[in-house]
Amino acid sequence: MTEGNDRETAARNAPSKVTLITGGGRGIGAACALLAAQRGHAVAVSYRDNKGAAGGVVRAIEQSGGRAIAIRADVASESDVLEMFAAVDSELGRVTALVNNAGIVAPARRVDQYDLDRLQRVFATNVIGSFLCAREAVRRMSTRHGGGGGAIVNVSSAASRLGSPNEYVDYAASKGAIDTMTIGLAKEVAAEGIRVNAIRPGLIYTDIHASGGESGRVERLKDMVPMRRGGTPEEVANAVLWLMSDEASYLTGALVDVSGGR
Repeated sequence: MTEGNDRETAARNAPSKVTLITGGGRGIGAACALLAAQRGHAVAVSYRDNKGAAGGVVRAIEQSGGRAIAIRADVASESDVLEMFAAVDSELGRVTALVNNAGIVAPARRVDQYDLDRLQRVFATNVIGSFLCAREAVRRMSTRHGGGGGAIVNVSSAASRLGSPNEYVDYAASKGAIDTMTIGLAKEVAAEGIRVNAIRPGLIYTDIHASGGESGRVERLKDMVPMRRGGTPEEVANAVLWLMSDEASYLTGALVDVSGGR
């Protein structure tokens, strides 16, 4: 078979929906990956440290007949982001959807207790990482660059409008930046076939609370939620997949709260 025929065969076999989910090994990211695969997407799951968790998501997808890969990448590193997108290009095809989910939170502190290292780590991952991934996705999706369009869903947080005083003002501020990025980028690429929206989860049962030093945080605060409960990663994933779908075809620049009314 000639090289040209090889390329034609690869193009025919490439999945029509290729979704990259950063931080897809656990919590909301894992729920998004599993649901996307159920809906026919080929899925790339990125992870920074927990190879086992990401590998478990990939195995679950493959056992259900889906197609998935795991890629080690720190989204705060430009070289890692470039290598990650190159791996998706090579193994699955051009990205048609991006879920900017990777994010970190530091232990709960007042602002007057923050040091520079903490601030740099939080903003490098939560803000710069999301920009780098969005940039690479636009370069592949935009009709301006020869792409066929696509969707970006940024995972923000209800903290962006609540502020998280005495706990995570830096995290809240980083998610406020994501809200603004979502609105601006959505307008920038709307005529190029790309929709950009954000999901703002509230109190969700994920491991991120343990990273902040309080694994039982949702239980402590759930009575502040009008629905009187925390949410599940699957409930957030349902909203993310809807934003990525054709059912949301006239929606861009939206900030969708999944927070139980809080």
